[in-house]
Amino acid sequence: MIRDSRIAKYRRMLAEAPHYEAWKAAALELDFLEGNAEWKEAFASDLYHYELIHDRLSSLKQYRQHNDFERLKRALREGLHHDLGNMGNPALYTRSRVGTKHLIEEYITQVCESLDFLCDHPVPGFPLADKLQFFRDTLTSYGRPALLLSGGATLGMFHFGVIKALWEKGLLPQVIAGSSIGAVIAGILGVHTDAEVPDMLVPENHNLKAWKWRGLLSAMRGEGLMDQDQLRACLRANIGEYTFEEAFQRTGRSVNISVSPVQAHQKARLLCGYTSPYLLVWSAALASAAVPGIFPPVTLMTKDLEGHAMPYMPRVSFVDGSVVSDLPIERLMHLYDVNFTIVSQTNPHVVPFLSRKGPDEKLSLARLPMHLLKAEIQFHGRGVFDYLRKRVRPELLRQVSGQLYTIMAQRYSGDVTIAPSYRPADFRRMLSNPDPDYIRRMILAGERATWPKISMIRSHARISKTLERCVRRLKQRSRRTVALRLVTDAGPGAS
Repeated sequence: MIRDSRIAKYRRMLAEAPHYEAWKAAALELDFLEGNAEWKEAFASDLYHYELIHDRLSSLKQYRQHNDFERLKRALREGLHHDLGNMGNPALYTRSRVGTKHLIEEYITQVCESLDFLCDHPVPGFPLADKLQFFRDTLTSYGRPALLLSGGATLGMFHFGVIKALWEKGLLPQVIAGSSIGAVIAGILGVHTDAEVPDMLVPENHNLKAWKWRGLLSAMRGEGLMDQDQLRACLRANIGEYTFEEAFQRTGRSVNISVSPVQAHQKARLLCGYTSPYLLVWSAALASAAVPGIFPPVTLMTKDLEGHAMPYMPRVSFVDGSVVSDLPIERLMHLYDVNFTIVSQTNPHVVPFLSRKGPDEKLSLARLPMHLLKAEIQFHGRGVFDYLRKRVRPELLRQVSGQLYTIMAQRYSGDVTIAPSYRPADFRRMLSNPDPDYIRRMILAGERATWPKISMIRSHARISKTLERCVRRLKQRSRRTVALRLVTDAGPGAS
């Protein structure tokens, strides 16, 4: 009875935690009370190849202790594989709330320490240029994580909480993708450096006036229910006049925004520094947020050689990115070697269908009928709309059926999916301007939803983040070396 009352107490503390430290303290107590601490200490498990992880860990330790740099380099270059020995198995992260098997955590720590050592210390026969190439090649081979932010209108303020939780733990990916409201927030994040993130998370620092009602007559004329000029002014105030290329140069973040075509013979586009370096980020976010019926289609804007804004492909218009490609996972894999996806999902038509797994979210027999019902709705809904989009007339109904089929046929989850728990009152705020207090509540909700996922995200992302930081440090060192050489060559006696 005493044990049960303590468990209930810590579960309340978990649900009401104001910050991660309070949440983690309560979670560790629960792990101890529920016997999960002993599970983490035991190496053996049929959930992963623990012998392989143990052998790799022992080798890395031995090479470090004996300063055997050549074998250490080879072990890291050839032996680093994402999800080695199935250590990313989701089942390893549903038993406890904080952490997983200690063997996995120790191995990841040893890898990161070894990488930092090779990066920051002189190694015989390993000059700076070779180091930089080594870390670039290893990062390409290993892969990196990406954060994908879904649509969801004003409900997407939840994304800020996910960003805050990841940033505070040093786990915010360099690759960020978004559609609709997710595109707006990806654009805002993409022009803020790490040092500016705390200011970015203060609601009062933003223009919050995105929505302005125009009325049904405006919608019937094809001009949308809402005033697009109001949204445009909001985005330009919050994102600035950066192109995708300029945003990357400023922050090192790779922003990716999904847009959907209006015209036939066009395909969905993923706008980013690789595909559209000179496009204005706010313009891409405006197009991705142009929900059909709510806002009219958008002509994208780019910068010319003189830095002036001008239309990009003026004959082509784009709308809401979440209609066709809410989560462009496959495209990100090709562009950035993404090997792990973190999805912040706030679409109200998607969240109820997401499965929730964790120590406090187990599938019971009582809930099984609802899960089966959800699966049946998705399966049969896709079939019905697929039939209608191919055969039905008139054309308008066929197009609507095609859009609905696309919405139902998409993948809306990632390797880790973070989602809110909606209340009826939340839906009334979807198309209204948020006030600062509402945003703060949504940020806290996003943080609380992210904290239980931190252990799994860290296991997948920590090595990639270490490699990225090593590459940045080596590039800075290389630039300083070149600059010093130029100064030396231009010194006294230079001709």
